[in-house]
Amino acid sequence: MIELDNPATPSASNNIVEVTQDNFQQTILEESQKRLVVVDFWADWCAPCKALMPVLEKLANEYNGQLLLAKVNCDEQQTIAAQFGVRSLPTVALMKNGQPVDGFMGVQPESEIREMLEKHLPKEYEIAYQQAQEKLAEGDLDSACALLNAAHLAEPKRSDIALAFADVLIELANFEAAQAVIDAIPMQDHDAQYNQVKAKLELAADAADSPELKLLEEKLSASPENATLALELAVQYNQANRTEEALELLLSHLRKDINASDGELKKTMTDILSSLTNADALKAKYQRKLYTLLY
Repeated sequence: MIELDNPATPSASNNIVEVTQDNFQQTILEESQKRLVVVDFWADWCAPCKALMPVLEKLANEYNGQLLLAKVNCDEQQTIAAQFGVRSLPTVALMKNGQPVDGFMGVQPESEIREMLEKHLPKEYEIAYQQAQEKLAEGDLDSACALLNAAHLAEPKRSDIALAFADVLIELANFEAAQAVIDAIPMQDHDAQYNQVKAKLELAADAADSPELKLLEEKLSASPENATLALELAVQYNQANRTEEALELLLSHLRKDINASDGELKKTMTDILSSLTNADALKAKYQRKLYTLLY
C-alpha cells in the first residue's frame, strides 16, 4: 500500500453539491476536468431515489475529495435533466473531462457502484504522482521524492513517473539512484524527456567529480591495496553524494581486513550508515553486508 498524504476530511460541501442552472457549468463541466463527478438525478417523490442517495453520499465522503457528488433535483431543474436525456429516476451519470463515461439507472448495490467508480477513479500511484507535483511546486523535494518513489514502485512501467523520480533524485544529488532508475527505462520510451533527464544527470555527475576526487581515484588505481587511500576516497565519495560507491569501496577493504587502518574504515562505514534514513534501501543492504563480516 502506498503511503499518501492524509489531508483532513473535506466538508460535505466539498464532496456533495446541489446543482442549479447557476452552478451547472462550474460543478459538472469544469469540475469534471479535475476529478470524477457523479451526477445523481432524483426527485423528492421518488422512493428509490431516497434509498440510493445515502449510499452515494457515503461514497462521496469516503473517497475523500476524489469525486464530487452533484445532485440534480429533476422537479426543480427540468432543463438540466432534459439536457442529459433523463427518462427515469433515479439516474446516475459519471462525468470526466466534461463528458459522460459511465452510469446506471435504478437502485444498485453499493458493491456494484463501488466497482464502477474504481474503474474511473485515479489509482493510488496516480494520486501519489499528483501529490508529488504539488510538493515540487512548493519546493519540498524530500516529500516529492518519497511520493515519486512510492508511485514508481507501484507502477514501474510508467516511464513518465520514473523520469520525474530520477529528476528529483538528481536535484537531491543522489546520482547513483537516479542512474539506476534511468537505466531501467525501456528503449521505446527514450524520448525527448528521457534525453533531457539523462543529460542533466551526466552534467550533474561530471560537476560532482572534483579534481581532488579524481586524483584520489588515480592514486588508488595505482595502489589498490592502500586502505588509507580507500578511506580518503570513500569520504570524498560520500561528500559528493556517491554513497553506494563509498560503501562498496569500504566494504571491499573490510572483506580483506575488518580492522583496516586501525578500525577507521569500519567506523567510517558505520557512520555513513547511521547518517542514512531507514527509508533508504542502501542502509539495510549494507548493514546486512557489514554484519555478515562482523558476525
